Amino acid sequence: MIERFFRLAEHRTTVRTEVVAGVTTFVTMAYIIFVQPTVLRAAGMDFGAVLVATCLASGIATLMMGIFANYPIAVAPAMGHNFFFAFTVVVAGGTPWQTALGAVAIAGAVFISLFGAFAASFLAAGGVKSGGNVVVVDDLATGSAGSVNLESGSGLTKVVGSLGQVGTQKVGSGAVASSRNAPPVD
Repeated sequence: MIERFFRLAEHRTTVRTEVVAGVTTFVTMAYIIFVQPTVLRAAGMDFGAVLVATCLASGIATLMMGIFANYPIAVAPAMGHNFFFAFTVVVAGGTPWQTALGAVAIAGAVFISLFGAFAASFLAAGGVKSGGNVVVVDDLATGSAGSVNLESGSGLTKVVGSLGQVGTQKVGSGAVASSRNAPPVD
């Protein structure tokens, strides 16, 4: 039944291979379960609530990708965005986390609306033909994945680099780290 539903033979894979891949992906991404609540706690959000929301949102989104799109990809929060939200918008910017989260919800609604309009115009124009079928999810996901990965990776790199500069003093052409200047950690 599972093989037929997901067309595993057509994709030249097996249930065992997919289970191993799923477990490997989960173990690789499991750090998000604890890092996300820790980061957002700095913004004043409840650790337990964020942990539960992270698990539920990631689990539901990943199941939807597998069941509705037949696309074996795990979905989880982008950590670069969380660092920006917590440390730039809330902590440094002084915006209450509730207000900032409202802005994120509005931005998400705008994104979904624009994506829906794009998908509708894409389908109205005939989509991309592949063997007589219109391929939307696969082409849109693979077409946008590179830019999303590039953006997320560069954002996280910038945040981690900025955190690395905390307590660092410039000396000539090099840098010397000093824990004396670092802010206290709760």
